[in-house]
Amino acid sequence: MKFISHSPEETIQTAEKIAKALKAGDIIAYKGGLGAGKTTFTRGVAKGLGIGDVVTSPTFALVNEYRGENLTLYHFDMYRIENSDDLESTGYYDYPLEKSIFAIEWSENIADILPDDTIYIDIKYIDDNTREINIDNKRGDFQC
Repeated sequence: MKFISHSPEETIQTAEKIAKALKAGDIIAYKGGLGAGKTTFTRGVAKGLGIGDVVTSPTFALVNEYRGENLTLYHFDMYRIENSDDLESTGYYDYPLEKSIFAIEWSENIADILPDDTIYIDIKYIDDNTREINIDNKRGDFQC
């Protein structure tokens, strides 16, 4: 699926729609350069899941946790993780995926441990306001 967003608000609206198709155990793996809109997209996912928290970049914390009524959204930043071997020291494996959704920025750094049904979201910077959002997934029941 491909979407063109002309503003941060449109990116959030697109992510809200996608969030309606998510379920506990899903992993969103972002690809996209600095400033592409990964955190903005995660804001829309949180909004679509009914989570009212203000979503911020987890760059320095490695992970931010946003609790909703029915599930939790864990927002990871793997920018400083060089490979999946580094995950052990971050506590990544201690988070309960089966009861939550993971949104992972810089997912390419841990690509070898991501499951086959990961939902990949590639956000390409076109200009200051425009982004191309490509969604690729292998989960058979994922529709948005």
